[in-house]
Amino acid sequence: MIGIFDSGMGGLTVLEKAIDFLPNEDFVYFGDSKNAPYGIKSKEKVIDLSDKICKIFIKEYHVKAIVIACNTATSAAAEILREKYNIPIIGMEPAIKPAIENNNGGKIIVLATEMTLKEKKFNDLIKKFSYDNTIIKKPCTKLVEIVENIEFDKFTLNLTIDDCLENIDNIESIVLGCTHFVFIKDFLEKKFDNNIKIYDGNDGTILNLKKILENDGLLNNNNSKGKIIIINSAEKEILEKSKKLFDDYIKGNLYE
Repeated sequence: MIGIFDSGMGGLTVLEKAIDFLPNEDFVYFGDSKNAPYGIKSKEKVIDLSDKICKIFIKEYHVKAIVIACNTATSAAAEILREKYNIPIIGMEPAIKPAIENNNGGKIIVLATEMTLKEKKFNDLIKKFSYDNTIIKKPCTKLVEIVENIEFDKFTLNLTIDDCLENIDNIESIVLGCTHFVFIKDFLEKKFDNNIKIYDGNDGTILNLKKILENDGLLNNNNSKGKIIIINSAEKEILEKSKKLFDDYIKGNLYE
């Protein structure tokens, strides 16, 4: 079994990708909606919350690998967790590199939480790939709240996105530096008539997971379909909402 966790519901988009790429694996998903959002918490608090989830995965579900499906938790806790636990721990990385490789001179906007944008690891990544490109970092916590509250009405989404991107022109691409934002990827593409390229790190993360499992001889090679367990730290109502959100996301039925 493979554990996947996020500060709330955003990592369900990573779970969907994991099921697609690794259909024979068993997955347990932990959404920490009780403590969402992580992006406004201290680094120490995020490390503590992430560590507690890893302990649950290892002790109760005996996972063979863990995916931190949260850019904030990856930035704050990934290295510490890798030192502590003797299993593969895979984190998220914003898809800045492909955005730059395909850039034709326009501005690259990175949407993420405040903590992710402040972390040294993230800023080192920006410096590594920025050279002749204009990269603008934009925190947009309101979008996290929209996903957590499952309020995907088009009017609110348009207002929030317009507010976040206010006074920025010549945008060529948007990098989704938070897994919550992947829920609105299709909405963003349609909003900008497919004239702005939208990137996320989900594919790269799960391909990295698959490669590590293969190299370590941990890949499940049987032909049976894997089982999926979804749990949440919040009340039962939130768990049911997250399951419905996951189902609607797969079916493409999110927006009113």
